[in-house]
Amino acid sequence: MSDKSLHTVMLDADRCKGCISCMKRCPTEAIRVRNGKAKVLYDRCIGCGECVRMCPHQAKLPAYDPFDSIFDYKYRIAVPAPSLIGQFNNLENVDLILNGLLELGFDDVFEVARGAELISEETRNIMREGKVKKPIISSACPAVLELIMMKYHSLASHVLDLVAPADVALRLAREEAEAKGIPSEDIGVFFISPCPAKVYALKTGMGLKKPAADGVLSVSEVYFKLLSVMPKIKEIKHISKTGILGVRWAASGGESLGIFQDRYLAADGIENVNNVLRAMEDGNLNYIDFVELGACTSGCVGGVLNVENPFVARVRIRALRHKLPPLDNHLDEVDKPREFYHWEVTPEAKDVYRLDSDFSVAIEKMRAIEQIYAELPHLDCGGCGAPSCRAFAEDVVNGETTLDMCTRREK
Repeated sequence: MSDKSLHTVMLDADRCKGCISCMKRCPTEAIRVRNGKAKVLYDRCIGCGECVRMCPHQAKLPAYDPFDSIFDYKYRIAVPAPSLIGQFNNLENVDLILNGLLELGFDDVFEVARGAELISEETRNIMREGKVKKPIISSACPAVLELIMMKYHSLASHVLDLVAPADVALRLAREEAEAKGIPSEDIGVFFISPCPAKVYALKTGMGLKKPAADGVLSVSEVYFKLLSVMPKIKEIKHISKTGILGVRWAASGGESLGIFQDRYLAADGIENVNNVLRAMEDGNLNYIDFVELGACTSGCVGGVLNVENPFVARVRIRALRHKLPPLDNHLDEVDKPREFYHWEVTPEAKDVYRLDSDFSVAIEKMRAIEQIYAELPHLDCGGCGAPSCRAFAEDVVNGETTLDMCTRREK
């Protein structure tokens, strides 16, 4: 399915007040306000969740599968993101959460952190080989990857061609279940996601020929269900098979720690990500070897499908460093060729800002936009329903609105 509204963010029109908070914060200018309601231009949406975070009326609804969808399968596997761990206070044993998932109806658990440790090792291999342009950009955050493919085409060759740790975990989890003799059609593998960008990436199979997940659940929904069952667990079985390096991928800088090098840059928050990417385009960061970028504040712990404050969750993740081994998963222990960890399908650059497929028509539109823009007050107030005066001029030329919607223009 190509409609991003099914996988990213939907609008509750009854709650929307047309306040433009979401429109002004969208990093790709993917939102307009028309007739008093927000409208998402899904071809420009990167699923970062910033509109969900900023909406004062809770009118933006991130998309994910309902928890009960797991019962459509006879054998159910939970694949939790490391950020789930950061939601719980005073956690002494990660296995308590994993046992809780079994109590909720899952038959097995496969941690995404295991996939993260394998991707870290493959990243180290790639950096030693020196075949990717530096600074090398992590491909782990799907919102950042979408942003690069939309706005920073010149940086595409710097991006690691590695699938996300969740994809590694999902595929290995399915193969382990099949190796036990469980029929493939009975197996349901469910990723527990901290953000809508990952929901979109996992449900569409970003970088893969087909999606690895049978469903994507919300960390917040699973969290509240776990709260009711975890206190009742009497015997905690040892399930966890990951080290702290995999778990620390949940917070900004965690992936960079796994490459064992000093010249790295880790930035989080979509505004900071945009600033770093612009600096890279200008050639100002050529002394950096590795760039880790996360659209959410503090990394995945800041995703809008989480519950806990991201800074608190980050502290909780860091506190586990003495309770887990440094590293527990290695490539030579997994019987897979290196291609398993790399993209099967290379994401393509997207011309979502192209004015027209006909070059001569596009030039004429550009001239018209510049002419209209020159008449505007350059206040970027948002009163016209567009995020900036230039975006408004473009909308007028494209027939999406009329010039009289700008009430501050001198007539």
